Amino acid sequence: MTKRLGSQTVFLPSKPVILSSASVVGQKESQGPLKDCFDFLSEDSRFGAETWEKAETKMLNKCFSIACDKAKLPPSALNYVLAGDLLSQCISSTFALKDSGIPYFGLYGACSTMAESLSLAAMLIDGGFADNCCAITGSHFCAAERQFRMPLEYGGQRCPTCQWTVTGAGALIISGNGSGQRITHITTGTITDAGIKDVNNMGAAMAPAAYETLKTHFSDTGRSPDYYDAIFTGDLGALGHDIVQDLFKNDGVKLGANYMDCGVLIYDLQTQDVKAGGSGCGCSASVLAGHILSAMNKGIWKKVLFAATGALMSPVSSMQGESIPGICHAVAIESEGA
Repeated sequence: MTKRLGSQTVFLPSKPVILSSASVVGQKESQGPLKDCFDFLSEDSRFGAETWEKAETKMLNKCFSIACDKAKLPPSALNYVLAGDLLSQCISSTFALKDSGIPYFGLYGACSTMAESLSLAAMLIDGGFADNCCAITGSHFCAAERQFRMPLEYGGQRCPTCQWTVTGAGALIISGNGSGQRITHITTGTITDAGIKDVNNMGAAMAPAAYETLKTHFSDTGRSPDYYDAIFTGDLGALGHDIVQDLFKNDGVKLGANYMDCGVLIYDLQTQDVKAGGSGCGCSASVLAGHILSAMNKGIWKKVLFAATGALMSPVSSMQGESIPGICHAVAIESEGA
């Protein structure tokens, strides 16, 4: 039996279940509109560590522990952990999980990594290669600034299209057994390059990838946007969110109020001085693990399409004048019986 639908989508007959989710965020995120949705809110951004990078490691480790505790599973019950972050060679994920003893896949999809890790974990479960997996992703504002832009001490001004890297992490335990929200379809994105070179305008760079993946998902599945109670892109911010709406409008398709972006939701854009909104691996990861799945558990939404986006660039490619390719992976999540 083929599980493929169209060119880029797969249907998962076993509908792997999300046993638990955990979200950990920093101080700024603790002051945002979603603060009541997160499992752990740090009073500062250091998490008791000496450096920003070590803080990111501690944050991811904390998130992993909470997810396992909520699933009532010891780490030894996990067949694989799929993890990623924004730092070179995914050092935060590696050091957070190096003592776990669990088979490990280190992933890099930039800000799309939560959807990438979730997709692969669900495929491992549906394919019979695993019983339980953990998908985990995080980012840290200060660590990302040091790697991709300037150290904080530089004090550079931010333009209106800039986004604020979220200090946060999200982890989901995926299983072939149990009850909870279920993963039914996955649409894997293709690399989309709109020719944007401005590293201070990630929303414009990633929006075309979100549009292409969402359009493909609707085409492959035969569904319309109205099929879903809510559609979430990851980390496009206010500008990228508007661009996606405009691109669909050109096709005669209206994305209504059920279309939201994680980068717009996590901060108060009017009072928190984050310019266009949030970004980073931890943005869509913490919003999914905290806000989205909590709302689904309460019955607010029963059918959700989660489409995290990423900018596939590095400091090297940017300094060499390359454009910023984008990627987006979409995961359909539905409540049992929906």
